[in-house]
Amino acid sequence: MRLSSVVRSVIALALLVGVGTLPAAAQSYHVARTITLGGDGGWDYIALDTAGHRLFIARQDRIMVVSEDSGRVLGEIQGLNRAHGVAFDYASGHGFATSGADSQVTMFDLRTLAVLGRTTAAVDDDGVLYDPATRHIFTMNGDAASSSVIDPVTGRRIGTVDLGGKPEFGVSAGDGKLYVNIEDKNEVAEVDAAAMRVVRRWSIAPCDAPTGLAIDRDHHRLFSVCRSGVMAVSDASAGRLVTTVPIGRGVDAARFDPGTQLVFASNGDGTLSDLHGQRGFRARAGPDDRAAAPQAPRPAWDVRAARPRALGPRRQWQWGRRRDRRRPRLVPAAADQRTDGGCASSERCLKRGSSRSASNSGSRSQ
Repeated sequence: MRLSSVVRSVIALALLVGVGTLPAAAQSYHVARTITLGGDGGWDYIALDTAGHRLFIARQDRIMVVSEDSGRVLGEIQGLNRAHGVAFDYASGHGFATSGADSQVTMFDLRTLAVLGRTTAAVDDDGVLYDPATRHIFTMNGDAASSSVIDPVTGRRIGTVDLGGKPEFGVSAGDGKLYVNIEDKNEVAEVDAAAMRVVRRWSIAPCDAPTGLAIDRDHHRLFSVCRSGVMAVSDASAGRLVTTVPIGRGVDAARFDPGTQLVFASNGDGTLSDLHGQRGFRARAGPDDRAAAPQAPRPAWDVRAARPRALGPRRQWQWGRRRDRRRPRLVPAAADQRTDGGCASSERCLKRGSSRSASNSGSRSQ
């Protein structure tokens, strides 16, 4: 993820809901609360701790930890140099934060937030994820074109995956496979997490410069969001591109909501695009789309309450919850914008609140 160059005295965590749906009456989300946060420094990923109900926000030289419920700053993890991503291993009680300027990964205690140690990953360590199948931490090292593998109990680096290109973001399928966007080659790489090697890769052109990546684990769909203004949908089982659909410009992160089957892409032009995960549909811009904060990347997703959160310089923290249980109305993409008619399966997804798995937040994150 590219860290914002704008240093603010306050930052924003804004919920942008129902973006791209048709009339206002059809929208399912709304802003419910706004909280102002202080502190200096730019930001990158935001990660949601679903067990502790806390938000971990990368702030240049530290990780800011905020209560999900009250919005109160609970503490900070200091000593980072260009902070990027955060991942959690609940079994060991450890969290991990990448710091791209010094190639370090900081291990901290999830309960006390005390720093427990640091290990060297590789140049430009950026995104980071926890893989439940191998119980390992994987960092995405952009300039090094690799992924460092870390034992979450000891905090030591135990291996390296040669990715053959610059990784931007990765996701775990939960079955021993990882998927990584390769930004400089416009590819997705499939990684055997136990063997620590790439086993397959495929092109997602016309996507150019893929950044964020989201996954529907139940139905083997990958959603790569691209700086060229499209989202590339892949069939992970077949290892091929299914379709591309238009989204906003300057995208940096994506999240999949299993409850609504919607994929959200947070865009640097101040919009939040949503896509139905199975039908290859695109959303039409609406009034909420235009009202979004500029440079609003890196959402996190709360599957318990279906609440997306995106970080941007509106200088307030806002969140919302579903107004009703109806799915927003979407508009089918034009035929010339889809490669094969779209994702063709009718899918059932993870139950809301059933997962305690950790992810970045992210998430470009995530």
